[in-house]
Amino acid sequence: MARVTSEILARVDDGVGHLTLDRPRALNALGYAMLGEIADVLEEWRADPTVRLVLLDGAGDRGLCAGGDVRELRASILAGRQAEARRYFRREYAVDAALAELPAPVVTIMDGITMGGGVGLAAHAPVRVVTERSRVAMPETRIGFTPDVGGSWLLARAPGRLGEMLALGAVTMDAADAIFVGLADHYVPSERLPVLVADLAALATAGVDPLDVEDVREVVRRHALPAPVSRLVARQAAVDAAYAADDVPGIVARLRAAARDGDEQAGAEADELERLSPTAVTVTLAAVRSARGLPDLRAALEQEYRLVSWFVDTQPDLVEGVRAQVVDKDRDPAWRPPTLAEVDPGVGAEALAYVPAEALWDDALSPRLARRAVEAVARRSSEQEPTPDELAELLGDLVVELVERQDDGGTVVHLADSCGEHFLDGYRPAVRFDAVGDVVEITVES
Repeated sequence: MARVTSEILARVDDGVGHLTLDRPRALNALGYAMLGEIADVLEEWRADPTVRLVLLDGAGDRGLCAGGDVRELRASILAGRQAEARRYFRREYAVDAALAELPAPVVTIMDGITMGGGVGLAAHAPVRVVTERSRVAMPETRIGFTPDVGGSWLLARAPGRLGEMLALGAVTMDAADAIFVGLADHYVPSERLPVLVADLAALATAGVDPLDVEDVREVVRRHALPAPVSRLVARQAAVDAAYAADDVPGIVARLRAAARDGDEQAGAEADELERLSPTAVTVTLAAVRSARGLPDLRAALEQEYRLVSWFVDTQPDLVEGVRAQVVDKDRDPAWRPPTLAEVDPGVGAEALAYVPAEALWDDALSPRLARRAVEAVARRSSEQEPTPDELAELLGDLVVELVERQDDGGTVVHLADSCGEHFLDGYRPAVRFDAVGDVVEITVES
């Protein structure tokens, strides 16, 4: 089975579900439609017993994924379509969670640039491979934003205060750094990747059910080399001392003091923090520290969804940061407010408490499952087989109210009243799918 679209390649061969992000000219940046294609594939593979291992990589020689398509995001906000922007994040986070929760072991190849949304896809997997070409980062504060896609959850678990340093400063890590802070597991030279992939396929073909993730790790270890020593090891004590301050101005003050004592790197970090969006670094500090107390990835994604919705709905720095870094590339953003001294000290708590218009998981399902739900309702509610035009009209008006994941692996999709104009006369349908995606039951409530 293979699925080839303009933006992904997905195929199942010898027990391996191989998903390749295929926008190499855009460094495999994640657009809304592309995320929908990925969601469809993951929904199929979740219920497919022949998929015994999943492999994620990126097309081209530049990297796995540069992150979300921030040009698309900026255009939505400028057009006043904040709801569309929030919808993007709901789909992205649903994909991140689905990939992290697949029953089959997942191996991600973080070769080259893996940043932002690319980290969300790759770094929650149980087996994460980096190479000598890897460049890993959560660079959101550069565009007036905050680390998301579970990035705050990952960085909150880095040793000491390294998470704060990496998140606030949008620091780019090499392979050794990524392994040291917990965003990757194995260092495999890029020249060995083709043989690694072949050996993983051999394991998936010959192994017993269910495939044990430890067996997968053992195959990867056979191709891995000891990672170089991370530069962060030598910085750990200095970082812990400076980034333990209560707020960003306090961190900057400690870094300036260290610089006066001869720590040039501390001075450079202070300079960078004062160049980045004051609002973004303030909220990011609060986010990483709050994430330390969260129980799991889904809780972190829920917190991040509140934060990104706050930025999308209320803050000018995101649009301005994307303009300066990606659109005009003048690298001269006009932040509002422009300095740390002018930031309200309570802005982090305000952002964390923000309530978006839509809950995160309410419509976070694949387009394929949404289509199947509305088609099932349409067929039940019509005496004759609905025409393609009728189905298209209903799909255009579809509002998914709630998605419930069941303990048995099934899913219940609740649809909203807007369907009533066509078939349901104001009633609210729910479609229950079993674990393999077959319709089990349709209920209709007033």
